[in-house]
Amino acid sequence: MNQITKETIIADVLRMDPSTAQYFLEIGMHCLGCPSASGESIEEACMVHGADADALIEKINAHLADA
Repeated sequence: MNQITKETIIADVLRMDPSTAQYFLEIGMHCLGCPSASGESIEEACMVHGADADALIEKINAHLADA
């Protein structure tokens, strides 16, 4: 099973499972194709977007476990 952390790069998550994009979009991260997504960690992106990184990681890890 794949597990992500706060340090995981957004683009790496999307490569693991493109259907995880929905969770980023839910919290206002609509820039998934921008250069920042290729080098920005989940924690960094959550800080910029005012989102709870722990809650996002929990959702995505649950999704990956079910996949």
